[in-house]
Amino acid sequence: MGLKETLQNDLTEAIRSRDELTSGTIRMVLTAITNEEVAGKSAKVLTDAEIITVLSREAKKRREAADAFRDAGRADKSELETNEGAVIARYLPEQLSEDEIKKLIADAIAETGAAGPSGMGLVMKKIQPQTAGKADGGLVSSLVKAALNG
Repeated sequence: MGLKETLQNDLTEAIRSRDELTSGTIRMVLTAITNEEVAGKSAKVLTDAEIITVLSREAKKRREAADAFRDAGRADKSELETNEGAVIARYLPEQLSEDEIKKLIADAIAETGAAGPSGMGLVMKKIQPQTAGKADGGLVSSLVKAALNG
């Protein structure tokens, strides 16, 4: 069963159990997936990897919104966004730890022979397939930058 079917089945379960947080969040995610499928010149069905990319984007939106609400003193809204992010996280692959990311970066630097800031593109290109959906791109980028400058 694909990821989209899993989401649809879980939505049905959430509606049956009257879990409004889960059902609302999954509806938003399915809408984002559908929007992605119909965007562009021709409609297409997304692969699980593309769905994970959409889920990662939605999770990032929730984290950023939670931070913004917390900074604005709206703890209730921040908690809602955090909870929605937790629902989305159930469907994402397990996230890499910072140490695991650093090891991938070190391996990529050794393989490519990259040095200094000009090698950032090489390293990012090398580790991107391994970190896609498993780590925040901003974190990966900052760790690569630190490794190449340090």
